[in-house]
Formats: sequence, structure tokens, C-alpha cells
Amino acid sequence: MRRAANEAGSGSLCGEVGLPRGLRGGRAGDMSLSGRLVVPLVVSVLLCCGAPRADGRRSDVRVITDENWTELLEGEWMIEFYAPWCPACQNLQPEWESFAEWGEDLEVNVGKVDVTEQTGLSGRFIITALPSIYHCKDGEFRRYQGPRTKKDFINFISEKEWKNIEPVSSWFGPGSVLMSSMSALFRLSMYIRTCHNYFIEDLGLPVWGSYTVFALVTLLSGLLLGLCMIFVADCLCPSKRRKPQPYSSRKPLPEFSQPLKKVVEEQEADEEDVSEEEMENKEETNKNFAQNAIRQRSVGSSLATDKS
Repeated sequence: MRRAANEAGSGSLCGEVGLPRGLRGGRAGDMSLSGRLVVPLVVSVLLCCGAPRADGRRSDVRVITDENWTELLEGEWMIEFYAPWCPACQNLQPEWESFAEWGEDLEVNVGKVDVTEQTGLSGRFIITALPSIYHCKDGEFRRYQGPRTKKDFINFISEKEWKNIEPVSSWFGPGSVLMSSMSALFRLSMYIRTCHNYFIEDLGLPVWGSYTVFALVTLLSGLLLGLCMIFVADCLCPSKRRKPQPYSSRKPLPEFSQPLKKVVEEQEADEEDVSEEEMENKEETNKNFAQNAIRQRSVGSSLATDKS
């Protein structure tokens, strides 16, 4: 400040050189007056630029990203998903900033997510409309669908109206495996879009050339994934090579195998009985044949004696 005053005073002295005597006094008074005004003006500008904001208890709404979103799982939060180009989101910003000023008194954290920058979070929360507002309490997420004014937000937290809303299922919660996969898919889509713009704008490829590159990459990745799955399946469940067993053309069905076995056994038993009966009959016929032969011999001998 002293340096500024000295510079102002030296400037006034330099300005007096070459002036008529009648104008020299007036010119000096004007320069001294301007020097006196410059110093307070510089000080006020410095104070305004360096002073912190005093328009509310919380200066800004906390920005949530893919890196720090896990902070939402602890404590109580109100999160807004918005896009800079959305007119409804622009109209909501003043009310949201005013509501954030009450965050410390209500013991609630107020945050916002830019879906154009944080595509992973938009997929993790399945954002289909803008602006979207979620309430989070100790890891339980509920979608706010009430009026969007500062008063309504304050009543929603102070009167605990969020208890009347059913929380999001754990299957579709932001921390679930399904939603984590959805988040990765959204980020992959943005990466593909970035590559597409790079091919067209930086490399100068035509649109069909960019699509051809993505088609080839998709085919190659599918082939590699299929080979990996086959390799893993062979390692986990190796195939067993068995020799084909010969079998009769008339193979009985499993459900009729037991009755057929019984029938076969009965047939074998009958055949055994028949064979035994045949053997007995043969033995009897042999005995009869022997007796008849003996009788015939005895008769023949008796006839010979009679003739003699």
C-alpha cells in the first residue's frame, strides 16, 4: 500500500512539471485526491477476492464421482443427478444450493452428480430422467419423487418422510454385483464413443471405417472368449474316453428289465423241469426195452425146446 501511495505521489510530482503556475496547484490537488482513492479501492478489491463466501453455512454442494461414491454408504445423504444442458436441472440448482445451506443443521450431506462426466454412476443408479434425486441412509437408497423446493426438501429430512418410501432392493442397489456390472458397461460405452471420435476426428477415418474396426474387434474378442471358456471347461471337467461296449440289438428297457429277468428265469426253470422229465422218460423206455428183450429171449428159448 505504501508503495502504491509513493507511486501515486511521484506521479503527481511528475505531472506538475511543465505546468503553468496557475494550474500547477489544481493539478496537484487532483492527483493527490486520485491517489487517496486508489488505495482504498485496491484494498477493497483484495478483500472481496480473498474473503470466503458468507452466503450460507455450506459454501458448495459436494461433488460425487466414481472415485468417492462409496462415501454415500455411510451417514445420510441427498444426491442430485443432473446434466448442465438440462433446463429442469438449471431451474433446480438455486433450490438445491439453498437446501445445502441447511445440511449442517439437518445433519444431512447434500451432493450432486454430473451424469455427463460420471457415466459409471448414471449406470450404477439407472438414471432414466433428469434431474433425479436419491435419499441414502446408511446404505439404503430411496428415490425422491416429491416436490422440488427447499421447503419440501427440509421437511422430507426433518419429518423423516423417507421412511414412507420403500428402499431399493439389494439386488438393484448401487453396491450390488448387477449394478457394478451395469456401471462397467456404461463406462465401456463411453470409452467406445471416445475411441470412435478419435478415429473420426484425429485419424480422419470415415464413419464406416470406424464401424469396421469395432466389428473386427468384437469378432476377435468373441473368438478369444470362446476359446478361453472351452479351455476352462476342459480343465475343470475333462472328458473321459470310453470304449463302446457290445450289446444285443434287442436291449430291454430299464423299466422292464426286472420283469423280463423273472420271465427268463421261469423259462429256464421250466426247461430244466422238462429236461428232467425227458430224462426220466428215456430211462423208463430203456428199462422197458430191456425187459421186452429179455422176455423175447425167454420166449424164443422155450419155443426151441418145444420143437425139439
